[in-house]
Amino acid sequence: MNYIKFNQPYLSGKELEYIAEAHLNAQLSGDGPFTKYCSTWLEQHLKAKKSLITHSCTAALEMSAMLADINIGDEVIMPSYTFVSTANAFVLRGAVPVFVDINEKTLNIDENLIEIAITKKTKAIVVVHYAGVSCAMDEIFSIASKYGLIVIEDAAQAIQSKYKGKPLGTLGNLGCLSFHETKNIISGEGGAILLNEDKYIKKAEIIREKGTDRSKFFRGEVDKYTWQDMGSSLLPGEIICAFLKSQLENSHLILNQRMRIWSYYETLFNECKDDDLFQTPYIPSYCTHNAHMFYLLLNEKINRNDFINRMKINGIGCVSHYVPLHDSPAGKKFSRHNGTMEVTDSIAKRIVRIPLHMAITEYDQCRIVQNVNNICKDLMYVN
Repeated sequence: MNYIKFNQPYLSGKELEYIAEAHLNAQLSGDGPFTKYCSTWLEQHLKAKKSLITHSCTAALEMSAMLADINIGDEVIMPSYTFVSTANAFVLRGAVPVFVDINEKTLNIDENLIEIAITKKTKAIVVVHYAGVSCAMDEIFSIASKYGLIVIEDAAQAIQSKYKGKPLGTLGNLGCLSFHETKNIISGEGGAILLNEDKYIKKAEIIREKGTDRSKFFRGEVDKYTWQDMGSSLLPGEIICAFLKSQLENSHLILNQRMRIWSYYETLFNECKDDDLFQTPYIPSYCTHNAHMFYLLLNEKINRNDFINRMKINGIGCVSHYVPLHDSPAGKKFSRHNGTMEVTDSIAKRIVRIPLHMAITEYDQCRIVQNVNNICKDLMYVN
């Protein structure tokens, strides 16, 4: 019996060939031809005004905090059910993350709870498109406009997802993408910041290049580059972007295959699902998702650790997900939450992510679904 891994990084074709080419180009540092290709691809395919490749989505989020001029004492509204980088990027600037609860269907920030969390100190709203499923952006933009707030999209999981036909990451003032090996389009580590307003472009280039105008120098706009402002070394090397180029070239094939896998899961579960045992993902009508993950929300009577262990014994790798940030040691130290976090707490205890990657076969999926049903029934009704 083969072990079905939770995740398995995928080679789309020319990754290793392009890495060798990067070496032959005699430029392994950043912003060479492969980096430029990836930036241009994102601009053309996502219709972003400007894209800058970074060494991680964390770096992109940290850049967004600087570009949004987040300072000590500012407040930033966001969900607690997210990766630590979403909050940490703003904590590093001295700001206070203000967590609000999530929508129990989409697991995204509950747009109905944002306005009551706004104070005179609020500077921005950070939305996280969980599982590549869009937040309710029209409602969020309405609130942001009313109070003069910046909207930053944490679209780490959402490349190729859309809200009412528009690519996620390009809707807010700023957007952040991830190419971590667990994402749909990968480069090992890697990310990008999408600059959706012209006013951010010049400063973003300076921040990303250690606070210098080095980008202007390489374009021949100045005869030497100098220290201009605060910044850091946030660009990746060419090897990362060489790998990423092949992935982007095959992005439509990757999306189509992941959608086939996701849809087959949906079909299999719809044929046999018992709503008393678990729930499957909900996709709102305004969203075109990217099949980033398939998760289950177990009945609260089913012990999740027991479920994951039983799946592992049967040769299937499953994982839980985020520990809510409001309940973490650093979250208690640096942030606060507005209102109860009942949905977040409930989801965090019950969610299980099942394998979804390019190597999954339909036979694997049938085996996974059969085990899910059998184990859930056993844990729910027998124990």
